Amino acid sequence: MPRSFDTPLPIDAVLDELARTLAANNAAVLVAPPGAGKTTRVPLALLDAPWIADRKIIVLEPRRIAARASAERMAKTLGERVGDTVGYRVRFGSKVSRATKIEVVTEGIFSRQILDDPELSGVAAVLFDEFHERSLDADLGLALARDAQTGLREDLRILVMSATLDGARVAKLLGDAPVIASEGRAFPVETRYLGRKADAPLERQMADAIAMALRADPGSVLAFLPGAAEIRRTQNFLGERVHDASTEIVPLFGALDAGVQDRAIAPAPKGHRKVVLATSIAETSLTIEGVRIVVDSGVARVPRYEPDIGLTRLETVRASRAAVDQRRGRAGRTEPGVCYRLWDEPQTASLAAYTQPEILSADLSSLVLDLAQWGVSDPATLAFLDPPPVPALKEAKSLLHELGALDADGRITAEGQSLRALALPPRLARMIVDSHRLGAGEEAADIAAILTERGLGGDSVDLDFRLDQFRRDRSQRASSARSLARRWASQVAATGGRPSEDTSPSTGVMLAFAFPDRVAKNRGNGSFVLANGRGAAMDQTSALARAPYIAVAELTGTAAQGRILLAAPITQAEIELRFADQIETADEISFDRGAMALRARRRKTLHAITLSETPMALQPSADTARALADGLVAAGLDKLPWSKALKQWRDRVMFLRKAEGDTSQHSWPDLSDDALVAQREAWLAPVLYDKAALNDLSAGELSDALMSLLPWELRARLEREAPTHFEAPTGTQLAIDYDAEQGPTIAVRLQELFGLNTHPSIAKGAVPLVLELLSPAHRPVQVTRDLPGFWRGSYAAVRSDLRGRYPRHPWPEDPAHAAPTRRVKPRGT
Repeated sequence: MPRSFDTPLPIDAVLDELARTLAANNAAVLVAPPGAGKTTRVPLALLDAPWIADRKIIVLEPRRIAARASAERMAKTLGERVGDTVGYRVRFGSKVSRATKIEVVTEGIFSRQILDDPELSGVAAVLFDEFHERSLDADLGLALARDAQTGLREDLRILVMSATLDGARVAKLLGDAPVIASEGRAFPVETRYLGRKADAPLERQMADAIAMALRADPGSVLAFLPGAAEIRRTQNFLGERVHDASTEIVPLFGALDAGVQDRAIAPAPKGHRKVVLATSIAETSLTIEGVRIVVDSGVARVPRYEPDIGLTRLETVRASRAAVDQRRGRAGRTEPGVCYRLWDEPQTASLAAYTQPEILSADLSSLVLDLAQWGVSDPATLAFLDPPPVPALKEAKSLLHELGALDADGRITAEGQSLRALALPPRLARMIVDSHRLGAGEEAADIAAILTERGLGGDSVDLDFRLDQFRRDRSQRASSARSLARRWASQVAATGGRPSEDTSPSTGVMLAFAFPDRVAKNRGNGSFVLANGRGAAMDQTSALARAPYIAVAELTGTAAQGRILLAAPITQAEIELRFADQIETADEISFDRGAMALRARRRKTLHAITLSETPMALQPSADTARALADGLVAAGLDKLPWSKALKQWRDRVMFLRKAEGDTSQHSWPDLSDDALVAQREAWLAPVLYDKAALNDLSAGELSDALMSLLPWELRARLEREAPTHFEAPTGTQLAIDYDAEQGPTIAVRLQELFGLNTHPSIAKGAVPLVLELLSPAHRPVQVTRDLPGFWRGSYAAVRSDLRGRYPRHPWPEDPAHAAPTRRVKPRGT
């Protein structure tokens, strides 16, 4: 029989069933609504179970504040202090003793515990509280615990507890474990929808809603906002609206000191009210005494990892239905309440059912390294509720190989062991190890503390400024972070030997040890290009905006254009010294369209950023010929030194190609612009082997190159069937224009065709030439494709019009039988 308690809670109704289930089974799922009391009642109820014997119960909580608060409440229930029967372990401290039988730990702490001791010696049960939040550490912890249970510890009990969870799905993961459901007892909560104006700041609307709620309803207020910045702004707006001295406005988010957080969740003094402005940290586990009003913004801030650029960015999204239901339930924990929602009621149905599990959108490098420590290279062999995405796994493995943490077979290396021992993301562990070798392990550890604890050192974009502020900060949170940083540095010093040099690397260098792909080059106006090829920018008023190079620690925004939140300057000399193995030097040939010439440069690059370019003398070769050919055709074929004769030759070939089609045995080559561009390596590149610029190419060489495309057997036909000139009866050679719109054309003075009674043609007589007949002054008179018809027809009208204007020129009545002439009649005739 579970022990009895003075204060009844809804969960009490299922404690007997739970005790019997865990006595007979090594796994179970408990689904209980918010406020049922599962977090603080279940561990105490199991404490006296025979199968516990003299071992411990581990209770996992998603957040430090929840771990501390639940341990405090359980200890208070027992009439003890925290650290006696009930204790906790969190990142910045622990309260446990030899007498501790219930340890409340954060999920990340448990992952370290089981990796270091797979058998979980001295542990009887692991309770996963608020599992519906589906943090990466919770999913990993459950997978490892289940693996240990099936392979090493059949007697280990696993209990998964949640308020909003698909219990059957988790039960199947645990080998069809029994599911126990508690009905709970929530007080009624009235829901009021306020809507939201798209053109007004969220913080101002939240402040208005909170002020209205304070006037309309008694009790304290819990308001949900996406992040610390929105909380601060809402606090400022509320200060302008709420002037009652008995109403205290307090923030609650993860970056606050533990003492500040504890004050936020403490009951308001008698006769006073409290407004708690919180992130999703207050959705579960915590009961804030006196709260009967919830004001919900309906949004949350979640991390999203982008495997293609290796960045995790915070994204503000609409909260899930499960999350807003959890938030609403906070108003009915201890008495009937009211929930104000900043959206319209129909929008609730369109919310996602559950918050996306972190494993589907997180950086998986730590998980992959932890699994390698466990001896698993394929996550599919473990019991994950949702399998890790393949792209993120691939990116994580690639990074760990680069860091030297995994070998070619995916097994953890000695270097990987040392990185994992630091309980940090692998990049930051690498930073401390590499910085230690330069005598700066402690400085790097301070950087790691700032990067892993949001808000330490302030919010300046300049990491050096934050470091200075962090080292001056005398708060408990900062002191704990500095102590942790010293432990990290000491761990590395104990295993990494003495520093190989003592050069005091800059903050930028140390940061780049962790993020070499985020070394960035200034493009001007506060814009940078990162070594990974992405663009990012910062406020132009920042001093860092003028730095030639920076190393970037934090980014937000889109992959195409991010906003730099935290960075440090780094010099080109430092980059070339510390990252020589990643710098590539290549001789590059490029085409300068302005000069229409090739340019040779020796280019030094760190991935996507250019560190330096040095002009070089060009050595012509087959490669340069191809590059020059590519550049010239890209600039346009019309830029080549075409002669009139070559243009006509091309037009003649294209005329016969069009006239004959593909019916002839030997088809004429395609000399269109598109075809010439496509064939440039066949005709243009060979003539450019010893050239570096367009000016080096003569018209004759271009002509020879192009004419090489015409097979020998077609050249004689070209001269016969598409001649360059037509010889008039007077002997005048008239150039044929094959590019004319109306077809092959000659322009000729009318008198030079006297006596010609057949129409001239080409292409074996198949195509009549277009005759543009000119006056003696070379002005157009008539265009015809039928010269005999012209003589018989409209010539008479032309003769009548022109003989008065040109009396000295002959105008015979029968031109078909008159003598052609280029001369005027002698004077006096």
